[in-house]
Amino acid sequence: MFQKVLIANRGEVAVRVIRACKEMGVRTVAVYSTADSEALHATLADEAYCIGGPRASESYLNTEAILTVALASGASAIHPGYGFLSENVEFARACCEHGLVFVGPSPEVMQLMGDKDEARRTARAAGVPVVPGCDLLESAEQAEKEACRIGCPVLVKARAGGGGRGIRKVERPEEARAAFETASAEAKAAFGDGMCYMERFVSPSHHVEVQVIADKYGHVLSLGERECSVQRRNQKLLEESPSPCPALTDDVRLRMEKCARDLARLVGYEGLGTIEFLLEDDGSFWFMEMNTRLQVEHPVTEFVTGADLVKWQLRVAAGVPLDATQEDVDVTGHAIECRINAETADFLPSCGGITMLHVPNGPWVRFDSALYVGCVVPPYYDSLLGKLIVYSPTREEAIRKMRSALGELVIDGVECNADLQLDILSNEEFLSGNYHTSLMEHLYD
Repeated sequence: MFQKVLIANRGEVAVRVIRACKEMGVRTVAVYSTADSEALHATLADEAYCIGGPRASESYLNTEAILTVALASGASAIHPGYGFLSENVEFARACCEHGLVFVGPSPEVMQLMGDKDEARRTARAAGVPVVPGCDLLESAEQAEKEACRIGCPVLVKARAGGGGRGIRKVERPEEARAAFETASAEAKAAFGDGMCYMERFVSPSHHVEVQVIADKYGHVLSLGERECSVQRRNQKLLEESPSPCPALTDDVRLRMEKCARDLARLVGYEGLGTIEFLLEDDGSFWFMEMNTRLQVEHPVTEFVTGADLVKWQLRVAAGVPLDATQEDVDVTGHAIECRINAETADFLPSCGGITMLHVPNGPWVRFDSALYVGCVVPPYYDSLLGKLIVYSPTREEAIRKMRSALGELVIDGVECNADLQLDILSNEEFLSGNYHTSLMEHLYD
């Protein structure tokens, strides 16, 4: 096992990794921006170093500064968390070149699966169903032709990045040119890559993802699935495991998990990864993409499987073989996660100092956060304040537990979306379990 790990991130995910390392007896190195000089992750780590100014480009994306701190502090591995550099192939490659272990898949596999167009081709080779569409588009004119061929509605999607950026829906072929140019420009600005492809818009659909973990010795496990259909503008708000979707029968679930394992095995995947699918009401499912990192919503899988995913991510990166078989994986009970974001009722960002904080407690209630009274929520980063996660034997009880927990949660100093989450948990369509990715769009926008 590593003696010292640098966490190249901030906020709740940095705190989460630091806690896992402490429990494993691993020393930790935090990096922080000038805006995060009093952040919790910098306080909890054994060592902490300022790496630049408040903007991410000056600090958390400053690869030279991060590598310098890692080498100077004697860290042997870098955990990237999620976001920032977690899926940056060049950073992963630089870690390897400097003798540092990047806690994630190899740069080659990351590049293959991070290119969504190449990932689709690879999924086909693994026998995984892929949404009908086309390969990379060369021009706006080609986008219009392909929209006619595939049949609208379609989605223009960036091959790089994530977070819902670089995606545009096309209702009619004549809209394809503008959608392509807008998606391409957005992707170029966000990810440095403006290449896009096109696929059929699957609707109504459910967003279901399978968690996998693989070691260096060819062992691949799937750890159940998560339902992620509560989204606003392609950003997830609430996740649960297992999926309550009626279309996800035992047979469909087994086939979906096998597809996820087959794909991970084909590419020689190592570490934690998530394969995302679109599921239709008739039980058909389609590969969308693979996330080659720790997911924001990993705690719901931890609750229903009893596995500490961050610890196993570190173990696998250190060369420890998985100590279980697929038959040993037992998904029990039900877990729900609500993302608590710093935003107004109109979905505008909110920032400021935290003046009051009350975190709900009780059996199987968890709040992953870096908040404390007196800390400052800066305007430079993602709006995620924390994640409220609950677990119960049944979905019905988990919903009641989450409502109770949200009712207890108090965060003063910034506005947050706790009331919106309560609305979702009271919605009849959500309560039925048969809700789709359009839930937020047609009920709340």
